[in-house]
Parts: sequence; C-alpha cells; structure tokens
Amino acid sequence: MAPALPPPRKRLGQHFLIDPNIVRKIVAAAALTGQEAVLEIGPGRGILTAALLSTAPSVTAVEVDPKLGDYLRETLGHQTNLILRIGDALEFPYEELAVGTVVVANLPYYISTPLLFRLLEARHRIDRLVLMLQTEVARRLVAPPGTKDYGVLSVLTQHAADASLAFHVPLACFRPRPEVGSSVVSLVMRRRSADPDAERRFVRTVRAAFAHRRKTLANSLRDEGFAPDVVARALAQADILPSRRAETLSLEEFGALSHHL
Repeated sequence: MAPALPPPRKRLGQHFLIDPNIVRKIVAAAALTGQEAVLEIGPGRGILTAALLSTAPSVTAVEVDPKLGDYLRETLGHQTNLILRIGDALEFPYEELAVGTVVVANLPYYISTPLLFRLLEARHRIDRLVLMLQTEVARRLVAPPGTKDYGVLSVLTQHAADASLAFHVPLACFRPRPEVGSSVVSLVMRRRSADPDAERRFVRTVRAAFAHRRKTLANSLRDEGFAPDVVARALAQADILPSRRAETLSLEEFGALSHHL
C-alpha cells in the first residue's frame, strides 16, 4: 500500500511539481553525464528526485519538512544512491560538497534569494545550477544592463556565473496551483577570484551603487560611505561618467570601478 501523500504546508510555501514532462526538461537542462554528484534542495514529494536518482551516482536531497522526509524514506529510501538530509537549506554545509557538484532544485520561493547567494558563495565546489524560481526572480538573474529588472541580484549572479533562462513552467504543473509564475534558469559557474578581498570589494561596490537607484552613481556611492574624492578619482580611472546610474553599468564596468575604488 502506497504511503499517504503529505499535505502541502502553506507556511513553507509548498507547491509540488506534478508534470513529468517538466521533470524531463529540468533533467535535460542539467545535462548530467552520470559522473557528477547532484544536490537537490526542496525535493518535496520526490518526482524530480526519482528522475535524478536514475541518472546520478549520488543525489543529496535537502528537505526542511520532516513529514516529507518520512514520505521520501518510504518511497525512495531503497535507492542506495540517495542521501536524505532533513534540515534548513540555508544551514547546509555547502563547503563540504564534492567538487563539480551539480545543483538541481525547485527552490523554496520565500527564501530563494538568500539560498542563491549561499550557492554562489560555494561556486568553487559547484559546476552548475539548474534552478526553478519565481519568474520575477529568474528575469532579474538574466537581466541585461539598462533594463528595469537589472539590479544587485543580476550583477552578482552574472559575476559568478553564465546565466541563461531555460524555459517557463505553467501554473497547472503544480499542486496546489501557485499564484505566481515559475521559470527554470541555468547558471554555469565562473571561476572564483583567488583574492577574497577583491570579491568583497566588488560586492560592496555593487550594493552601494544600487542602494539609491534614483541617484547618480557618484551620489549613491558617497551616500554609502565612499569618500567623495575617492569616488571621483575611481570613476575617472574607470572611464565612467559620474552622472550615470548603477543600472546602466555593465559587469565589466562594475569590475573596473571596484578595482579603482
């Protein structure tokens, strides 16, 4: 007798994927070779987990809901390549992942941004990410300069990875049906800088530049604690007009500005 399906918990924002065609598209986007370890965050009822287990030598599934954990043990616990971890994905030790791990996940939307930053910080252990996200967030990840979606999340993501939008997922592919659209993105990790101070300077520069979106770049940086003379000199050295706004700068221009600051 099959175990009873755990009901969705609204507090955890649970919307379970039910469409096998979308599962196949996600696995195809991950382009697994059969050699990489896989990390899945938020396996839910295991529809994607089962597909990953048939392809990867090991799948570590991190689930915060103990009732779903019990369900996964009953339905997939016989699979010897499944490593089930019950706990908060924000507290998972990503620094312990095998080098070259592929992350395939339907991220919990209410914590998707902090989770994404945790994953990007661990990019020295991760080869690529294939993530289902709220469409609004997905568009921000891949947004080019000069668009309304371009911001801190865009720059920091594209600094860390080559980001592309894979496909959109219809609302009918979930139970219960969500109120927001979903999309799948692919992020292929770039090599992390060997200089951690340079990384910190880059992040600080980007966050300061976007802190006051309606202000010019020079004013926003000054308001965030950079000395006016330092800002003026760095902008001149980077060949960036002080009157420009953060959303017009390319990834390369942010890199030059960070270096000169």
